[in-house]
This record gives sequence, C-alpha cells and structure tokens, in this order.
Amino acid sequence: MNSQAFPRALLWLALVFTTLSQAQIRQNPSIVESTAQSANHTTLLAAVIAADLEEILNNDGPFTIFAPSDKAFDNWSAEKINKLLLPQNRKELQSLITYHMVAGEFTASKILRQLCQGEGITRLTTVQGKEITATLDGIDILLTDEFGNSARITAADSSQCNGVIHVIDRVILPKKL
Repeated sequence: MNSQAFPRALLWLALVFTTLSQAQIRQNPSIVESTAQSANHTTLLAAVIAADLEEILNNDGPFTIFAPSDKAFDNWSAEKINKLLLPQNRKELQSLITYHMVAGEFTASKILRQLCQGEGITRLTTVQGKEITATLDGIDILLTDEFGNSARITAADSSQCNGVIHVIDRVILPKKL
C-alpha cells in the first residue's frame, strides 16, 4: 500500500464508522417522529407544527416531554384548540408546548429519586421558564401547574433518540387560557 492510500483508507474507515454510529444513535425515532407515529397524539403533533417547534423536537435534545394525549385535549373545546392553532397565536402555543418540555432526560426513575430526595415533592423547570411540581399519588407521578391543574403520567419512559416522552392525561398550563 502506498503512503497516500493509507490515509485515504483511514479516512474511509472513519467515515464508515461515523455513519454507522449515527445510524445506531437514530435506532429510536425522534420525539416528533414518535409523536407522528402515535395514534394518540394527533392534537399535540398539530400543536408542535403550528408552534414551529418541529425542527427542535426532531433534532435537538435531550428533552423530556410530558405529552398530553388526544384524550387530554378532549377537555378543551374544538373551538379553543382551533383558535390556538392559528398563526397569530403561535407565541401562546409555543409557551404552552414548551411548558410541557424539560431540558434533559428525566426518566420516571430519575423523577422518583428526586421525589425521595425532596421528601415527596420536586420541581422541574420547563423550557418555557416556569416550574411544574411533581408529587406522588399512590404509585403515580402527578404534575401540577401553578394554577393547581394536575396531570397524571399514564405511560412513562418512551425513549427517543433525543429524549424521553411521558404521556399525561391532562394539559397543564403556564397561564390561564
């Protein structure tokens, strides 16, 4: 092998290794891809797209998403949801969606450890900038907004390539809507 072929071979091997490593990392879908594949999160996906957060939740991270199911949005009128999805309400929608996002990967066991260290209560700072409070109700983790609205985690620890999703049964609010 000549002296120029050896560095090219190393470069080629590095490229192959990098490509394989990226493929292994992406074995799990992104948060957006997983939400799009879910039959229970069509409203959330529409909100993420309307809020212009699709690219962030498809690539960046890690994030922990407390994802309201479609049933959680059933407590809202169709008129209220449709109004929120309008382009002129993008900032309000971004505030709502980012209130359901925490930077970092918080699995249920990590939240439970924090609850034990915090004597049954822990606060999580959302990407939106406000806090949500986590407590236990029996064996369930409850999330409570500053208005006293609570959501129960009904399905935990759906691992994505850029974070983790916990399904919740209600929409929590950063402000009165």
